[in-house]
Amino acid sequence: HVRGTVRYADGVRALAEAGADAFLELGPGAVLTALTRQTLGDDTDAVAAPALRARHDEQTALLTGLAELHVAGVRVDWTAWFEGTGARRTDVPTYPWQHRAYWPRPLAHAGDVAGAGLVPARHPLLGAAVSLADSDGVLLTGRMSLRTHPWLADHTMGGMVLFPATGFLELAVRAGDQVGC
Repeated sequence: HVRGTVRYADGVRALAEAGADAFLELGPGAVLTALTRQTLGDDTDAVAAPALRARHDEQTALLTGLAELHVAGVRVDWTAWFEGTGARRTDVPTYPWQHRAYWPRPLAHAGDVAGAGLVPARHPLLGAAVSLADSDGVLLTGRMSLRTHPWLADHTMGGMVLFPATGFLELAVRAGDQVGC
């Protein structure tokens, strides 16, 4: 900081280009975690988590950060984490007299919006539709990124990727179809 400008975003991009896909912030808060996520954008499967959080005890904050990495597919050495605590891995109990194991089953497949109470939009640009409770309106929602819609990279202006006007027209037509216009 004293001798020169910190080029944090450049550093994060260089790490991502070198194959890093998991970032754990070892600092007093989550400011750099947010900056890392912003720098990486939506076009990556990389995960960023803070090790400490304001107004949380250190052990809970670190455990939460490690859990965020774990659920994103990062290998965490849980044996080392629990070493010396007396904790041990325990299998979920089964009911052998009924001759079947009771393991939780997912309610919905990954990407299935019905599990969140939404209706699939069945449209390549939209993920879901939901009727608004306080009116006759309908909310159409979706997520766009270069990873999920790589053809967006073909529409640039001044070096910046823009959503094409024909895409907005398609969304308007789909919205009209949804509400019967």
